[in-house]
Amino acid sequence: MSLSHTAAEYMLSDALLPEPSSSRAKGLRLELPSDRLLKFVTVGLPLCLVSLAFAREFTAGTQISCFSPTNFTGKQSAYTDTACWDSLIHHGFDAEGRAVTKSLWALKVFPYSLLVVAVLMYLPYLLWRYAAAPALHSDLLFIIDELDKSYNRSVRLVQHMKKVQQASAEPERFWEEYDRARRERYFEFPLLERYLSCKQHAHALVFIYILRNLLLLLFLAATCLYLVFLHLNIFFQDEFNCSITTGLLQGEPHIPPLIPCKLVFFSVFQLISLSIGSVYVLLIPVVIYNALQLCQWDKGLLSVYEMLPAFDLLSRRMLTCPLNDLNVILLFLRANISELTSFSRLNAVSALREATANKEDIDTVIDFMTLLAGLETTKPKH
Repeated sequence: MSLSHTAAEYMLSDALLPEPSSSRAKGLRLELPSDRLLKFVTVGLPLCLVSLAFAREFTAGTQISCFSPTNFTGKQSAYTDTACWDSLIHHGFDAEGRAVTKSLWALKVFPYSLLVVAVLMYLPYLLWRYAAAPALHSDLLFIIDELDKSYNRSVRLVQHMKKVQQASAEPERFWEEYDRARRERYFEFPLLERYLSCKQHAHALVFIYILRNLLLLLFLAATCLYLVFLHLNIFFQDEFNCSITTGLLQGEPHIPPLIPCKLVFFSVFQLISLSIGSVYVLLIPVVIYNALQLCQWDKGLLSVYEMLPAFDLLSRRMLTCPLNDLNVILLFLRANISELTSFSRLNAVSALREATANKEDIDTVIDFMTLLAGLETTKPKH
């Protein structure tokens, strides 16, 4: 065997991809980077700020300061603060002098409402994790494995072609058989392509993904409206008049009808609400962008794999409306491109194909491998 044939065998054996390890199944990303960022911000921000609010409450002690009369004892002043904090009702008068009351109780439950917001923001993630992630994991694992296997099949096919060509007494006859096999699609690996085609007619993943983004958008908008309501109705009133004419001090002489009080934590709650509201408003376009990604195909990945024999999902115009499960799978394949070992190889072959002088001799990875193996000297020009 000549040195060139030996070098070609070594080259082709090095071109084969290693067998996938068991860690591939554990390393698959079942969330897009933008979705992961949204989850961390929408859930983590209210939890972080509410922890600061609770820490402020525990360290500062009382959350209210009432201006009790000078003749009150220490116990009476403490009772006044407690009673006004428990009621949180502002007593005032309208333009006609009639007594009106306004409840400020939303301030007391504001930290707990942020916990509810964090739970609501986590619900779309739970929906995706339990309703779509298992099926998506199976699809990605199968498709990635088949794409790598298709690449290896192409390389092994070139190895076999090289041995047949060396044993053939008529090189021209060999290339005639090769061209006929290509025309009759003997090199086709239909399982993967038909599987991807079937995914164009499925809509379970795309429905759940759109529902996830719609729920997240709804919760973001509801939270912003809730914070706007608090600012317009409550968060501009850090002082209020409290009535303590009932309870333990009801029978005490010289009890004023109303006692002015001031909320100590008011500025903290204002800062927290403004921070959450501004961040959530900025995240709304991100959620809309995630949903609009499904309105166009990611053709870059599949176009690279058209270097495989008879893999022409794009050239045969099989990609129709992008709102289907195949488009969702393509987005997640792009996010898991590090697990797709054959992509870097085929991407390099595609780049070399553009740089070569005789582009008409390279249609698939098999053509490129035959050129590298030194079989192009006897291959007839197209």
